[in-house]
Amino acid sequence: MMHTRTSALLFSVTAILLLFASATAAGGQENDYFNRGYEKHLQGDIKAAMKDYSSAIEINPRFAMAYQMRGAVWQRMKMYDKAINDYSMVVVFGETYFKAVGYYNRGIVKNMAGDFFGAIADFNEALNIDKRMVAAYFHRGIAKSRTGDSFGRIQDFREAARLGDVNAEKWLNTYYPTWKQPVASALPQTN
Repeated sequence: MMHTRTSALLFSVTAILLLFASATAAGGQENDYFNRGYEKHLQGDIKAAMKDYSSAIEINPRFAMAYQMRGAVWQRMKMYDKAINDYSMVVVFGETYFKAVGYYNRGIVKNMAGDFFGAIADFNEALNIDKRMVAAYFHRGIAKSRTGDSFGRIQDFREAARLGDVNAEKWLNTYYPTWKQPVASALPQTN
């Protein structure tokens, strides 16, 4: 369920970014390749999409959105090192909002690859740029739980739920029904 949710979120964030990018993009051969790649991606032909995204990057090595989408393809193919590299290029070349998404996506892949501390660092960077990035709180909470930081997980889930994340709220309602109370009383008591 979480992998499907993450993929759907990634695609939703990407679609929003694409609308922004298409409104501001100048014409050019790299955009033609990118648009073809995106169409193929939507149709599920990720290998052909990968080739078109790569062609767009060859023409314009600073094309953050092409790195973003190629990173999504690498991620889907479970080629995590390559996805991390492409998301790193989004961080380097992207405008501020793209950087936040690049950090977030790189954090997701690091979480998937088992680098939980690296994932936390990337989610921190995403949240430094965009404090309302609900999914970054949720996934940072997951990474924290995998490092043994249960308190950190609860705090991140609380913030995600406060910002509207239904899954974080469900989890909190199930395991910490007093989560809406002040922090000290919402946590389980240890003897």
